[in-house]
Amino acid sequence: MGLWVRRLLPIMTIIVTVVLIAVLLQQFAPEKEEKAPKEVLPIVEAVAVEQQSYQLTLRSYGVVEPKRQTQLVAEVSGRLVQLAPEFVVGQQVKQGQLLAQIEPADYRADLIQAQANLAQAKAQLQEEVARGQVAKAEWRGVIEGIPPELGLRKPQLAKEQANVRSAEATLARAKRNLERTDIRAPFDGIISQRSVDLGQYINVSLNLGVIKGTDMAQIRLPVAPAELAFLDNAEQGHVRLSHQYGDKVLHWNAQLVRSEGVINPDNRMIYLVAEMADPYNLNGQQPQALQYGAFVNAEIDGIELAGLVNLPRHAVRSERITVIKPDNTVELRAVEVVRADLEQVYIRAELAPGERLSLTALNGIDNGRKVKVAGEDQPSSDSSNANAQMVTVGGQ
Repeated sequence: MGLWVRRLLPIMTIIVTVVLIAVLLQQFAPEKEEKAPKEVLPIVEAVAVEQQSYQLTLRSYGVVEPKRQTQLVAEVSGRLVQLAPEFVVGQQVKQGQLLAQIEPADYRADLIQAQANLAQAKAQLQEEVARGQVAKAEWRGVIEGIPPELGLRKPQLAKEQANVRSAEATLARAKRNLERTDIRAPFDGIISQRSVDLGQYINVSLNLGVIKGTDMAQIRLPVAPAELAFLDNAEQGHVRLSHQYGDKVLHWNAQLVRSEGVINPDNRMIYLVAEMADPYNLNGQQPQALQYGAFVNAEIDGIELAGLVNLPRHAVRSERITVIKPDNTVELRAVEVVRADLEQVYIRAELAPGERLSLTALNGIDNGRKVKVAGEDQPSSDSSNANAQMVTVGGQ
């Protein structure tokens, strides 16, 4: 036992000494200052606002279509013996231009026969007139009084007159049928379809092709019924069209001409119709051509309202805006939303000129919460805040 005690005694002494030193250090060590956690302020983008007058714009879209479009239909039957080089899809044609021809020989023969029949009917009429005059002279010396109509050959005369009118009608029909062997363009346009070829036998009412007029284009623009309240007149107004063409955005001007006046049952929209003259720029009325079938975006000029503030859509949530006070605390303020679309919102609110609004969407923020305005080193008490910018979205 004595040997083990002698071996453990130095170790126990060291352990006790270390413990005593640790206790003394802990007891007499200076107290550490507890630092309060640094508050992290939300960073917001702020703008200074002012109420202005804005001309509202209704945004829509549509497909460019011709105002006039018709099918070229055969009015007589026969074999197709001629096709114009321009009678192909995509070619421009002029009003009255010959596009195709049906074999006219039979119709020329019908015309000649009708002319002969008319000449024969006229000769028989003249002969009957002469017979009537002879009969009238004979009745004068035989019977006193008024002679009967049959004796004067009046029924025979009426028959020959009817034969002449019938022959004239047959001749007119034969002329029309001969003219109808020529298929001509009914108006200036572009060929969008051809469904026949040379040598094909054509029946009456067969569709030969489709021509679309190039004098006027129209675009049907869907608008929510409530949006019509922001138009002076749904049947007139200026429309700006735009179309993405490669890496360029092309622009045209059009005119609102009418409203279709009914709510479409499929999308619950009312369609406004805009027109644009010379869409293919054949007469130099447009900056560039706008092809049929192109999808365009449209901006329709609406009414002008005063005392509005224009903000991005995300800056107004649940009809409330976030006002940043001079001490950089926030106030949630209710506003009247006059009009909103996917990008912009127009509001009426009790705002002092230059008062700052937050453009940053903040979730769960309360009145009185302090924020840091982007661009400021530290909260500023200057209400004019040189870092805030004015909201000017004129005409949006």
